[in-house]
Amino acid sequence: MRKKPRRLHKVREEILQEWRGAEEPADLNAGIHLAESFVAAVLRTVGAEDGLHEDQVREAWHELAGDFIARHTEPVSVKSGHLILRVTQPALRFQLEQMKPMLFSRIRERLGPTYIKSIKFQLG
Repeated sequence: MRKKPRRLHKVREEILQEWRGAEEPADLNAGIHLAESFVAAVLRTVGAEDGLHEDQVREAWHELAGDFIARHTEPVSVKSGHLILRVTQPALRFQLEQMKPMLFSRIRERLGPTYIKSIKFQLG
């Protein structure tokens, strides 16, 4: 009696194979990639895999720069370790260039020495 269900199962598989036009794949999940692997690759490419968040940079900059400077400057981005700050006035940009070594050491102390490699100012 056991041979009959096996034979029916084999016939069913043959009919399905003929109807589909191909054999059933051995592993249905073969060739499927998780999104996290692509996201990790993209973050690694743009230099953002270290996990530095925009909110962390903004909060640290506001605390380190003080109210006046923070009102007239804005962290734009951190790309490959280069912090780019938008400055509203050329005179303030000159002042910040003079303060750059001190600001650089403070922000690296706050965020960690591996995240920020340089500070760049842009008018805007």
